[in-house]
Amino acid sequence: MTGERVHLRRGVALLLVGALGLTGCESAAPEETAAPSPSVSPSEPPAPDFQPGAAGAGDAYFPGYGNGGYDVAAYTVKVRYDPAKDQLSGVTSVQAKATADLSSFNLDLAHLTVGAVTVDGAPATHRQDKNELVVTPTEGLVSGRDFTAEITYAGKPKALKNHVVGEGGWLHTSDGAIALGQPESASTWFPVNDHPSDKATYRFEITVPDGLTAVSNGVPGGKTSAGGWTTWRWAENTPMASYLSMVAIGKFRLTEGTHKGRPVFHAVTTKVSKGAADASIAKTVKVADYLETVFGPYPVEAYGGVVVLDERIRYALETQSRPVYSAGFFRRGENTDVVAHEVAHQWFGNSVALSRWQDIWLNEGLSSYAEWLWAEHSGEFTAKEAFDIRMQRVPAEVWRTPPGRPGVKNMFSESVYQRGAMTVHALRVSVGDKAFFDIVKTWAQEKRDANGTTEEFVALAERISGKQLDKLFDAWLYGKKKPAAPKRL
Repeated sequence: MTGERVHLRRGVALLLVGALGLTGCESAAPEETAAPSPSVSPSEPPAPDFQPGAAGAGDAYFPGYGNGGYDVAAYTVKVRYDPAKDQLSGVTSVQAKATADLSSFNLDLAHLTVGAVTVDGAPATHRQDKNELVVTPTEGLVSGRDFTAEITYAGKPKALKNHVVGEGGWLHTSDGAIALGQPESASTWFPVNDHPSDKATYRFEITVPDGLTAVSNGVPGGKTSAGGWTTWRWAENTPMASYLSMVAIGKFRLTEGTHKGRPVFHAVTTKVSKGAADASIAKTVKVADYLETVFGPYPVEAYGGVVVLDERIRYALETQSRPVYSAGFFRRGENTDVVAHEVAHQWFGNSVALSRWQDIWLNEGLSSYAEWLWAEHSGEFTAKEAFDIRMQRVPAEVWRTPPGRPGVKNMFSESVYQRGAMTVHALRVSVGDKAFFDIVKTWAQEKRDANGTTEEFVALAERISGKQLDKLFDAWLYGKKKPAAPKRL
C-alpha cells in the first residue's frame, strides 16, 4: 500500500512425538518367567469432540479478524449490484477443509443479510452477530474433512470504519462502486475468512447494468449480457489474501493485451482525462520485467492497474494482479515510482503474504526499497542516495516508532515504509550485494504462495549471508532511537 502522505520519493528526484517412543521405559521379566500377553482387541478411535470454531484468527493486532478451525481452498463469488438502488445480492461458495472437529464455524460478513446457508448441499442453520456469520451444519465436521458452504445474501453494502486504520470496503460512487481497503474490506461484499493467514483462490462473477465495467482480480474471463445486465468474470488462480481482493464498477477506459503469455488489463476512470495516469500504468509490464531481474519470476498470472478518482481513496493498494491507484498520484505527470511500489508488492505482500499484521514492514519496507531500485535503474538517483537523504531528513517520530513492532495505530506510518526500506538497505550494506540479492530472491522463491514472519526472514538472511544479524535487525526494526549508519560486516 502507498499513501500520498507516506509515499516519499520526495527527497531526491523525488522483510513424534506421538510416539516419543516410551519404549524401553520398563524392563521385561526374564523370558522363562514372563507372563503371556493377553490378546487385546484394537480399540475404537475416540469419538470426535465437536466444538465451535474460533471467531478470530488469533492476530494480536486484530483479534476479531478472520476465523479458526478451517482452511479455505477456494471462493466462488457471484454478486449482482444495482448502483441506482445501491443494492447488492450474492451467492458465495466457500470450499474449505476442517482443521478441527467443528460443531460450527464462523465467516466474516459485514452489513449484509444472509437468507440461506447450505453445507455440502444440506441446509444449515445460521445466525449473524454483528460482522460474524455463525454456521451450524446438520452434523459436525470432522477434522480433515473437505466441505463446501454456500451462502445467499443481500442488502445495502457499506464500508467498515476503524477509528485507528480508517475506512475500508464497499464504497458507493457516482457511477458505480469500489470495494477496496487494508487491513480488511472483503467482508463488505462476500462472506470470507478475512485474514491474510488463510490464502485461497477466487472466481468472481460480477453483474452490473449494461454500460458499466466491473473490474476485479486475476485473469479476465470475458463478459456476457442479458436483459439489460452484463456479467464480468475474473479468476485469481494464485492463492490470495482476502484484503487483496477488489472490485471497481463504473465507466473506465480499458486497455487489454498480453505480455509473456499473461493477460494485461488496465482500467482508468473516465473522470480523468487521458494522459499521465494511462501512461504510468501502461509501464506496469516494463517495471515488472525489471523487478524480475531482482526478485525472480513474476509470481501472479496477470498484469494490470486500475485508476480511480474518489476523495475517500487517497492511496494506492496492491490488490493482487491489478493494483488500484488514486488519480492523485498522477496530478503532476507520469509517476512510475508508485507503480514500482505496487508491482513489487506482487512479490512482497501478495505472493509472500503476512502471517500476522505486526510484520507489515516486510510488505512495505521491501516494496518501498523496490522504488529506490527502480529509480536507480531509471537513472534518477541511487539507493544509497535515497538512504542517505532519509538518514538526514526523516522526522524524529520515525526513529521513535519501531517498524518491526509499530502497534496498530502506526501500521501505515512513515517508519513502516521509510525506516522499513532503510532496514532493507542496511541489510544490503552489511552483507554485500551478492548475499543481499540472494536473500530477497530466495525469500520470494521459498515463500511463494505462502506466508512469512520477520523471524523467518531474519533466519534466512543469516543462513545465506553466514553472518549473525541480531544486532542489525534489533537496531533497525525494534530500536527507538536512530541507529548508526550500517557498515559491511
